[in-house]
Amino acid sequence: MSKICELTGKKAMIGNRVSHANNKNKRRFNINLCKKRFFLIREKKWITLKVCISAVKLINKIGIEKVLKRFKYKY
Repeated sequence: MSKICELTGKKAMIGNRVSHANNKNKRRFNINLCKKRFFLIREKKWITLKVCISAVKLINKIGIEKVLKRFKYKY
């Protein structure tokens, strides 16, 4: 199960964990993903997407239909 947003394409970044003594160890910065169901009014069906929270906020703001069109998602 990959940690990639299905709409925006965001994925984990890799960086360093830096201690007080300036020792560097590799670490991952994971994105905030959640599995959400959305209802498509025109299609009259539910779709399940694994999306990041910033995409959920965008969907709440402009609607699922416009977001799917903006990111050219094939459902």
